[in-house]
Amino acid sequence: MPSPTVNLVAAVPLDAQVVAVPVFAGLESVGGVAVDLEHLRARGWEAKVGATATLPGSDGTTVIAVGVGPRDDVDADVLRTASAALVRAASKFTSVTSLLLDAIPEGADRTVAAQAAAEGALLGAYRFTAFKSDVSASTLASVTLVGRGGKKASDGVARGAAIAEAVALARDLINTPPGDLSPAVLARRATEVAAASGLGVEVIDEKQARKLGMGGLAGVGQGSDNPPRLIKLTYLPEKPRGSLALVGKGITFDSGGLSLKPADGMMTMKCDMSGAAAVLAAMSVLPAIGARTAVRGYLCAAENMPSGRSIRPGDVLRISNGRTVEVLNTDAEGRLVLADGLVTAVSEGADAIVDVATLTGACVVALGSKIAGLMGNSDEFVDQVRAAADRAGEPVWHLPLPSDYRKLLDSEVADMKNISGGRNGGALTAGLFLQEFVGTTPWAHLDIAGPAFLDESGPLHPKGATGFAVRTLVELATSFIRPRRRS
Repeated sequence: MPSPTVNLVAAVPLDAQVVAVPVFAGLESVGGVAVDLEHLRARGWEAKVGATATLPGSDGTTVIAVGVGPRDDVDADVLRTASAALVRAASKFTSVTSLLLDAIPEGADRTVAAQAAAEGALLGAYRFTAFKSDVSASTLASVTLVGRGGKKASDGVARGAAIAEAVALARDLINTPPGDLSPAVLARRATEVAAASGLGVEVIDEKQARKLGMGGLAGVGQGSDNPPRLIKLTYLPEKPRGSLALVGKGITFDSGGLSLKPADGMMTMKCDMSGAAAVLAAMSVLPAIGARTAVRGYLCAAENMPSGRSIRPGDVLRISNGRTVEVLNTDAEGRLVLADGLVTAVSEGADAIVDVATLTGACVVALGSKIAGLMGNSDEFVDQVRAAADRAGEPVWHLPLPSDYRKLLDSEVADMKNISGGRNGGALTAGLFLQEFVGTTPWAHLDIAGPAFLDESGPLHPKGATGFAVRTLVELATSFIRPRRRS
């Protein structure tokens, strides 16, 4: 479904027919356009963040009151949420003029505010309708933001729109049925995106992967009729200020392999490539926003299926750095494909690495469905990732990697096993497994199993794929500072 356009002007256009006005808690409006606040009070309407009410305005116009909460609490997250609510409330109009930027406190960064408002408008407008025959489409074609800030604010709008478009790309890929998105199809889509965006791309097929010793990727994918791919993307600006690697888990469908998932556990497993989708989407926008960091992306794509060719519990795989892994549960496959992606990133000289994966149900148990787990081997770099996530408005929580838990991955027959064997601390032992493949390179792991795909809509997304981590990765790539290497 086409997204509305978003632009910035300095004053309300004379022909504006629908105007959105921010209303603070306590029912105080701002922006110079009259709102019937007494009517709202009589209705018991509260100006909670994202609440909306449509009212008749003067001279035949329509006013949409948009709640922004307490005046002192208005920030980028509030604007993002309020703007998303606005586009839903205005879906039956063709255009809307938004005064939400008038709600920001004096002295606030207008570029950041404009970016957040643009992001929110487009994230809120997103719908996945590719497989629907009867679509009740929004008629909203344009959103006009009113505010000061000149070119910097306009640049913020453009940046926000570009990032929201990238999030939509990730959502589209994740929402696509698994029968329509095999590893080969994902590679083709990545190649198309790379060509359109100005990225370098290389696709490593199953035969090449085996030749390169990528036993994790090849092993997970060997049970499927759709063979695996390692998709490498490259963004190299002039005079980069460091190099960052992004590694995404791309299991295009996860049946659990021979350690078969129950039926209910399989229904949404098209989302098991959310990490790879986030990496591809984030990289797609880097040329447009002029990121100064060199970034390489690695999409570790495979389909985990049961067949006579599948890896078996008890099999031993050799990862591309030579380490061997005893596979005791074929449903702990994401860490196996990521291992080869991480080793490749290290070998190609990254200053720091982030991997993104729907990795463990244990992380969902620990943090719920709205917060991602963040782990790593460098507090300096983990803090950098966490700060980027905070600025992007994507909640993460720093979890430990206790060294004494490492022994839980010891194997009698190989260098390590792919599960700890116990029920407790599963997110942490998965992180410890991945840590084995990054050496001394500063590394952070984002377990997005909770927030990547949701069964209820939220302020910025409908049900299904959220595109979580795209905004964080873009923010990290544009603000990246080379961390100290571990000794």
